[in-house]
Amino acid sequence: MTQRIGNFIDGRWREPRDGNRFESLNPADTRQTVADAPLSERSDVDDAVAAARSAFPAWSRLPAPRRAELLYRTGELLTRNKQRLGELVTKEMGKVIAEGLGDVQEAIDIFYYMAGEGRRLQGETVPSELPDKDCKSIREPLGVVALVTPWNFPIAIPAWKLSAALVCGNTAILKPSSETPACAAALVEILAAAGFPPGVVNLVCGPGEETGEYLLTHPGVNAASFTGSCAAGERLERRMAELHRPLALEMGGKNAIVLMDDADLELALEGVLWGGFGTSGQRCTAASRVIVHERIHDRFVEILVKRASQLRLGGGLDPTTDVGPLINEAQGRKVLNYLRIGQEEGARLVTGGKRTEEGDLAHGFFIEPTIFTGVTPAMRIAREEIFGPVVSIIRCGSFDEATAIVNGVPFGLSSALYSRDVNTTARAEREFATGIVYINASTIGAEVHLPFGGWRHSGSGHPEAGGRGGAIDFFSRMKVVYRDFSGRLQKAQIDK
Repeated sequence: MTQRIGNFIDGRWREPRDGNRFESLNPADTRQTVADAPLSERSDVDDAVAAARSAFPAWSRLPAPRRAELLYRTGELLTRNKQRLGELVTKEMGKVIAEGLGDVQEAIDIFYYMAGEGRRLQGETVPSELPDKDCKSIREPLGVVALVTPWNFPIAIPAWKLSAALVCGNTAILKPSSETPACAAALVEILAAAGFPPGVVNLVCGPGEETGEYLLTHPGVNAASFTGSCAAGERLERRMAELHRPLALEMGGKNAIVLMDDADLELALEGVLWGGFGTSGQRCTAASRVIVHERIHDRFVEILVKRASQLRLGGGLDPTTDVGPLINEAQGRKVLNYLRIGQEEGARLVTGGKRTEEGDLAHGFFIEPTIFTGVTPAMRIAREEIFGPVVSIIRCGSFDEATAIVNGVPFGLSSALYSRDVNTTARAEREFATGIVYINASTIGAEVHLPFGGWRHSGSGHPEAGGRGGAIDFFSRMKVVYRDFSGRLQKAQIDK
């Protein structure tokens, strides 16, 4: 049954002002419509911003531990509804059910974690150089924040942004991907049930280039957080620089797994399969490059090709499925185009390489797990983000050569090294120029209590999630307070 959803503005579900709507389809079977969603116009965004601005004074003055209680309640409600929400993620986004449930679990984890931040939104108190004077810094919210999120983690990424923004005292407007509006609406419904006051959390649906950009650049918005493509993110950077508006960006990746000649091949094999083909390669942390030492190259390619060719394509609700569909036909065409480019560049296609259209799979966007060998670092398939189930194998002769390949792309999100030598792993921690480094693990698997973010073209330097330097630092700003109770004018650096 198709779910009819609305915008959520000022505590109420609303139809779009002009009545236009669009459909969200099941990417595993496009004969099934998952949701009928509002196609918002600028007036809908205006309403959401007005509601958020009206709610901000009272919400920001509510003590942070009280705000955190609502985040705890959200985590509890997500836990109770995990199975239902996980199935919705699989139906609307396409990832296999284990990953759909994992998407929801990540939202549960981040709401519980950020709820704890309600009692430790630290500043610092330091001694003054002058008598009868104290000095401290305190955190304050930014105001109204606009959050634009992608389709590949349709509950987890909105949860990352909302939980941090709300506990800091901001009010928020969420604009989800048009591919996954039902997942966003389900999350907002949970937040409403948890008791967030009207106007604190708002939802508007619509296309990114129209609804999203208008929201992010709206004069009533104080800060923005965007996860999506590099092209869109870099365009926003230019706009936000003109507006002098804080902007957090999480964009693309061209992540690499390095296998040294002393790697545990069976362990590395599992990491490459998961990194390359988990979520059908539709993760910003997907392992699209595998850099293999020449001494183990042929043996590893042999076992990888064998296992990859055995992965089962299908709908994500089938527990026997290993790899689900791509999100839509446009993404499928993009991946197929890169498969053509790889062969034209001289890479060797050793398995996969085509769309599967057998039986019910003909109604979805399924592309076989694909492996190229003979790939050089200069090839486009080794430098550009494909966002599909495509792995390029690059041969190397040393750790130094592998490091140069890892760092030789514009992106810097995630990297991994498989080696049993402690000195080699220590060098990788230091020399891989990525925001996240994994040792003897895949490029996928970040945990919510540490910052998540990329370097260079992968992000703006404002990480998501928890820990020092994480999302709390973006969604709050520091105010320094000097209080002098001496009863006379004292001049810092002058009075002695």
